[in-house]
Amino acid sequence: MSIIKTKDLDIGYNEKTIVKGLNIEILKGKITALIGGNGSGKSTILKALARILKPQHGAVYLNGESILQQSTKAVAKKLAILPQSPTAPEGLTVAELVSYGRFPHQKRFGTLAARDYQMIEWAINVTGMSEFASRTLNSLSGGQRQKAWIAMALAQGTDTILLDEPTTFLDMAHQFEVLNLLKKLNSEQRQTIVMVVHDLNHATRFADHMIAIKDGRVMKEGKAIDVTTPDILKEVFGICADVIIDSKTDTPLVIPYGTIGDSSKDHLQLLKESVVG
Repeated sequence: MSIIKTKDLDIGYNEKTIVKGLNIEILKGKITALIGGNGSGKSTILKALARILKPQHGAVYLNGESILQQSTKAVAKKLAILPQSPTAPEGLTVAELVSYGRFPHQKRFGTLAARDYQMIEWAINVTGMSEFASRTLNSLSGGQRQKAWIAMALAQGTDTILLDEPTTFLDMAHQFEVLNLLKKLNSEQRQTIVMVVHDLNHATRFADHMIAIKDGRVMKEGKAIDVTTPDILKEVFGICADVIIDSKTDTPLVIPYGTIGDSSKDHLQLLKESVVG
């Protein structure tokens, strides 16, 4: 069952069309990863799904209804979006940031009700940020800050969260911390998650469904094993790679060894063949 669906979607900026004729479905209760090279249109698609960017043509449907026919507050109660490298005012605490997630539910004068405080506390607890609730964002590590932003998105009380490269600028340990949190939210809270992912092996390990984008078009979608084939990787990323199954996670592991047109690739391939021979 899909929670978001696009039909013949054209997206762009001013007169330039970046995404043409997009037809995709975001599956309810699953983690979907949008993958592709720089400038392929991944973030543009995410903005259109969140109604931040109005399509030039076509439609986005949220729970079966055109997203443009729904009010801003109605959409914000159904999906939350976390942009790449979000910023907050200086001195803002984690609890204050998370409280912003309740804005779509507030009545006049912006006062928080008992239900709002319950959701704020729940979001902070479920992301493991309770001990940092009174800390300012600028006093936290990169991973902790990202978890605080995820808590804010959770506080909205939506079924779906969209994230644009949630591990950008994080070190390896914090990348896994954030991705494991998203996996936990999906499995335990049944959150539908859509994320633009830069690292292919993060996508194959953590996503249930992958959509490979090139030049604004879907080149392949499906399970990781179907999307990360050597031929698709050549076509979408211009890389030559081996794909093996990771024995620890039972997911595809992409091992690049060159780019198309890279002369060193031929030498590496010859070396591999000599070893196998």
